[in-house]
Amino acid sequence: MTLETPDVTGLDEAVRALREWQHDGSPFQLHPGDVGWFWRFGAEATAAAVRTWRRDGRLLAVGLLDEPDLLRFTIAPDARHDEELARQLVEDVEDPERGVLPAGTVRIDSPRDTRFQELLFERGWQSADPWTPLRRDLAEPVPDPGVRIEVIGPERAHLHAAVIRASFERSTFVDERWHAMAAGSPYADARCLVAFEGDDAAAAVTVWSAGPGRPGLLEPMGVHRDHRGRGYGKAITVAAARALRELGSSSAVVCTPSFNTGAVATYRAAGFTQLPEIADQRRA
Repeated sequence: MTLETPDVTGLDEAVRALREWQHDGSPFQLHPGDVGWFWRFGAEATAAAVRTWRRDGRLLAVGLLDEPDLLRFTIAPDARHDEELARQLVEDVEDPERGVLPAGTVRIDSPRDTRFQELLFERGWQSADPWTPLRRDLAEPVPDPGVRIEVIGPERAHLHAAVIRASFERSTFVDERWHAMAAGSPYADARCLVAFEGDDAAAAVTVWSAGPGRPGLLEPMGVHRDHRGRGYGKAITVAAARALRELGSSSAVVCTPSFNTGAVATYRAAGFTQLPEIADQRRA
């Protein structure tokens, strides 16, 4: 078993594997769009944050250090109960010398019902704060969102970036980061959308396809602080589902902290079905 931090050219292999591992009905897991959204920090930073595990040349697991103490992580569907792999993964994430997670309090976001997760709990890891995944099936046409929606390209990246900054208090998503994100390989199957109130950009979303017949991801979605309470969250989420259907996605998925009841309500109003809560695993 080999643990690797891929170089920039190796990122595409990890993204391809994540695409192949996305299936409707599978547990909520790391998506190629998660890597694509992290790419706003640049290709080199993204490569430095990715970890891969392979055996006999085949990728079996991919992780993303979304924060220094948070590893978002998934395993190939046919290897989720592989005992050898699970034990190696646990050794690697628990030993700071391996360069996966630091010592002290850390968290792992991994799919449910894997041998890896069972071993973490057996070794004293605990559940952290819950998250709520939601899903919308895209087999049927999605209605018009009822507001003006534009697909944003490089020449209007500033509009999308400004809405995201105005949607999240600590956002650092400036124009340069939009362009860095759009230069990444995951963005080949992505779209940035903005909803307008008159001439004002009111809400924004990025959607990430994993390829035809696979679930697509919304990450991130935000409503400008000056335009909240007017239905733009629902409208941009419906537009996101329409865009993913046009890209061939089988479903649209999103995950939000369970305490964010407003976001959960918005996604449900846009036709998403609330799924059972999931939780990170935390080592105190």
